[in-house]
Amino acid sequence: MHPFSSIIDHTLLKADATSKEIEELCEEAKAFQFCSVCVNPFWVKKAKELLKGSAVKVCTVIGFPLGSTTSETKAFEANEAIENGADEIDMVLNIGALKEGKTELVEKDIQSVVMATRGRAIVKVIIETSLLTDEEKKTACEIAVKAGAHYVKTSTGFSTGGATVEDVELMRKAVGPDIGVKASGGIRDRETAEALVKAGATRIGASASVAIVSEG
Repeated sequence: MHPFSSIIDHTLLKADATSKEIEELCEEAKAFQFCSVCVNPFWVKKAKELLKGSAVKVCTVIGFPLGSTTSETKAFEANEAIENGADEIDMVLNIGALKEGKTELVEKDIQSVVMATRGRAIVKVIIETSLLTDEEKKTACEIAVKAGAHYVKTSTGFSTGGATVEDVELMRKAVGPDIGVKASGGIRDRETAEALVKAGATRIGASASVAIVSEG
């Protein structure tokens, strides 16, 4: 097993993903022993069935990709996803509220998902670094930790940019040593993945996972 395999969330979040592609994703995840597959909520049940008997987890996305659904909706989505078999929840925080300095609202938004999971799943908070200033990134990380999240995550992969070494370093510094940092968005080769891990990432989200572990 490649040392990278165990920290990769093998990802397929595109709108036009088909059953066949989800099946292929799960087969690859089993073959390469990836940490999880990351799929949209509609596919959670199917992925869970396909991965039965394997150690691969099912990760899904909530309030995705904009983060601007209501807290109640995010909580409902998270609970339903767990009931359908999700082990990990990657939620998008309320980016607009963060930029307006409504830190309490942002914290409650994350908390609503953390509380809905009731310890049944790992919660990762996507802060969408490409839309934030360094100060906002730092604030977002601090709020996520305060709200009880297990990880902070760089990007959805659907905005204006993805993971950078600088952002991962900043996030790691902001959350300290005990909270996970997930780098995702635009990670397509081993070199990039290694640089992000060196910067402090403890999880990698990628659709090019097979290429990353097959290099060299």
